Amino acid sequence: MAKLEKGYVQIYTGNGKGKTTAALGLAFRAVGDGMKVIMVQFLKSNKTGELNSSEFHAPNFNIYRFEKRRGFVWTLNDQEKLELKSEILQAYNFVVEVIKERKCDILILDEIMAAIYNNFLEVSMVTDLIDIKPDDMELILTGRNAPKELIERADLVTEMKDIKHYYEKGVAAREGIEY
Repeated sequence: MAKLEKGYVQIYTGNGKGKTTAALGLAFRAVGDGMKVIMVQFLKSNKTGELNSSEFHAPNFNIYRFEKRRGFVWTLNDQEKLELKSEILQAYNFVVEVIKERKCDILILDEIMAAIYNNFLEVSMVTDLIDIKPDDMELILTGRNAPKELIERADLVTEMKDIKHYYEKGVAAREGIEY
């Protein structure tokens, strides 16, 4: 089983497609080398292909979600936003436990930037995660609008940039490709 001598903090951000896909690619590579990977998805509650794929790699790759199914953030009423914030805080507390108990080699916090951007988490909460991360654990953070404070703390930052996208021609998100 491969073991990381040194774990780094990586960020996949930007408006372009591929942030979660890049994190998943890293996850499948790591699992193939015998590492344990945990992905916690924020602001995702609908069916996605990665949920099915991860089942083939359990127990070395697990995806966790804490939110019940509901619409996009901008469609929610105040009560639904409060419920969502509570679910996101539950996910955050799970992440703290994963880190403190070193339950994996690679921890992916998918769309955590969106949780920050939508005021469900504070930037300082995520910098706290970086501070308590074991030296031999890799931490991957994804999502648009990465805050400057996190970019400064990261060891690797990749920005996905739209140059051309078929969405502009009216193509909707496709099962197996975008989700």
